[in-house]
Amino acid sequence: MKREITVRVDGIPRRLSIDTRMTLLDALRERLGVTSPKKGCDHGQCGACTVLSGGRRVLSCLTLAVTQDGAEVVTAEGLTAEAATPDGRHAGRDLHPVQRAFIDCDALQCGYCTPGQVVSAVGALDEFEKGWPSAVTKGLGAPRLDRAEVAERMSGNLCRCAAYVNIVTAVQQAAGAAAAQRTAETEVAG
Repeated sequence: MKREITVRVDGIPRRLSIDTRMTLLDALRERLGVTSPKKGCDHGQCGACTVLSGGRRVLSCLTLAVTQDGAEVVTAEGLTAEAATPDGRHAGRDLHPVQRAFIDCDALQCGYCTPGQVVSAVGALDEFEKGWPSAVTKGLGAPRLDRAEVAERMSGNLCRCAAYVNIVTAVQQAAGAAAAQRTAETEVAG
């Protein structure tokens, strides 16, 4: 059975006629040519296919594309922002702070899982900023982003190359960069 859907992928509205059994991962890769989400296990166990849907982390290999009609889906490709020169001309794309941290901390090896890791880190940091606890959060107060907290929040993403030490460091660096930017914006506004 076919169904028409419209989904906004990385800021671009896309209209598709799809089989109702098609996964979001297959729609992204095969129908739209968006290849940053990877087909790792195709069973929701590795996290290589992680995308953001409505700002929340989802495993696109387990998500039916028809459920995303009208949704905003962001992949690793969509995390970058358009950069402009001071005179307003296009100057390329700026990396998201998490992408920059993964490069700075050498948080990748073969790179296959990296897009899913990066998107998951963005989602995990958003959850952390909202004060959502994880299974290792101590007490009832706001969680502290120590190594155990980051490891727990990123536990749904596997890296066969075992770059976990650097991935945790990169997530912590990105969180620090985001906090510094918020402080700077507050000082400018205040």
